[in-house]
Amino acid sequence: MTVGISLLTLVPGVIGGSETYARELVRALGRVGELEYDVLKPSIADDVPGRRISGYRDSRTSRGRVFAMTLAAVAPRGLRKEMRLGELDAIHFPLTVMLPRVEHPPAAVSLLDIQHVFFPEFFSRAELLYRRFAYGSSLRRARTVIAISRHVKETLVERMGIEPARIEVIHLGLDHELFRPGDEAREPFLLYPANPWPHKNHARLFEALGRLRRERRELRLVLTGTGLEQLSPPEGVEIRGRVPVDELASLYRRASALVFPSLYEGFGQPPLEAMASGCPVACSTAGSLPEVCGDAARYFDPTSIDEMVEAVLTTLDDPALLVERGLRRAALFTWDACARSHERVYRALAA
Repeated sequence: MTVGISLLTLVPGVIGGSETYARELVRALGRVGELEYDVLKPSIADDVPGRRISGYRDSRTSRGRVFAMTLAAVAPRGLRKEMRLGELDAIHFPLTVMLPRVEHPPAAVSLLDIQHVFFPEFFSRAELLYRRFAYGSSLRRARTVIAISRHVKETLVERMGIEPARIEVIHLGLDHELFRPGDEAREPFLLYPANPWPHKNHARLFEALGRLRRERRELRLVLTGTGLEQLSPPEGVEIRGRVPVDELASLYRRASALVFPSLYEGFGQPPLEAMASGCPVACSTAGSLPEVCGDAARYFDPTSIDEMVEAVLTTLDDPALLVERGLRRAALFTWDACARSHERVYRALAA
């Protein structure tokens, strides 16, 4: 039995947690999977194991990506042939968009990011139309939809009209060899790893930091992510940009706390990565975050500066219980378990 994993729309360094999911799923299937896998990748993803599909005109620019997707949708014959769809028993599109459209073999589509349903104002008219069309078309054509949280499944059913029986909930995993406690001393800084997308709520975090520094002048905020240079941070903010994963792991081990003020998350890996590293977490109540973090985070309303400040101060003053709970909570999430759950979906598709 051979399953295709289509990563054609992968753009390294651009799509955040979706990229982590795609890469780690492929690695984990290589470790624990019992089926045969044909990973179909674009030329710009040279470091991903798999078969390069030259017929997909991948690009790192926004305009180039739109052109590549449009071409794959309107002229798919050559692309389908190069992908060897007729030799597959099932195919999975982890990055949501089914390109090209597939009637056979039976397909699964993963849905990670549906913030446009809750915050359409964060998107341009063109982006909103694209998401509604491309996501909607992919979800309708897929035999199975993989939701990365119960929150995403509920949204699919209530807001997008997807039949519950077609949806499988599979939580994401963690690299526990990378994200683990260490011997480094904790330093007086808060960590927030996030690209500066509107829902990541940097502006309110900056306001909260100003108030926090009135009581704790030594406290800093360290930001990581792509595109952070476009922000106008206040005093006390250190922008690291996109950092290697081993540097991010070190920051988790040295930070006094992770602060995560996101307005929407379909899953939310950074809080779990922090927990696995022994870093206490002050976290938003938005989206799937309470489902994922359980009792191991200090929560706040992400629209309330007062609640954000109070949650961070309480976390800094009494971190021990959160650290203990966080280590237990993070241990429940592994990429190997995630991959085995995906493989069960693939077997059902092929059957």
